Amino acid sequence: MASPALRRMLGSCRLLFLLHRGSSSSSSTRGGTGSGSLTKQAEANAATDWKKKLTPEQFYVTRQKGTEPPFSGIYLNNTESGIYCCVCCSAPLFSSEKKFNSGTGWPSFSEAYGTCGRDESNANIMRRPDNSLGSTRTEVVCKQCDAHLGHVFDDGPPPSGQRFCINSVSLNFRPGSGQ
Repeated sequence: MASPALRRMLGSCRLLFLLHRGSSSSSSTRGGTGSGSLTKQAEANAATDWKKKLTPEQFYVTRQKGTEPPFSGIYLNNTESGIYCCVCCSAPLFSSEKKFNSGTGWPSFSEAYGTCGRDESNANIMRRPDNSLGSTRTEVVCKQCDAHLGHVFDDGPPPSGQRFCINSVSLNFRPGSGQ
C-alpha cells in the first residue's frame, strides 16, 4: 500500500496530466472525443460563440458538417471575379479563376487558393477522410478554423483533375481580381 505522501504526489501528477490534456485540445472543436469536463466545456463555449456569429444554416453546414440542398446556393451561378473566403474566419479559400460549372448543384473549383500544382501547403484548406455515408470521400475543411466546406473528388477538369464541391453557405465572396 502506498504512503499518503506518495498518493498525494500521484494524485497531483494525474491532475496535471488531465489539465494538460484538456488544455491542449480545449481550444479546438476538432477532437470532440475528450472525456475531461474542461474539454467539453470549451467545446460547448466554442459552439455557443459560433451560434452567435453564424446563421442557423451556416452553423449546420460549417460546424456540424451539414450540406446545403443542391442548386440552392447563392454562389452556384456567380460569375464575378473575386475570392471566396471562409464564412467563419474570412480566410481566402478559392479564386473565381478556378471556378467551373460541374452541373452537380454546388459551386465547384479545380483547386484551392494558394495552391501551386499539387502543393496545397500555402492553401487555407485541409483534406480529411470522410466515411460518414458508407463510402470513402474526402472532406475539405478550413485550415484556420476547421469549418466544414464540402468535399473534393477526382473527376474535375485538367490540369488538376479535381472537383472541389463546396457549400455556398460556407463561403463569403470578396469581389476583385480573383488572384
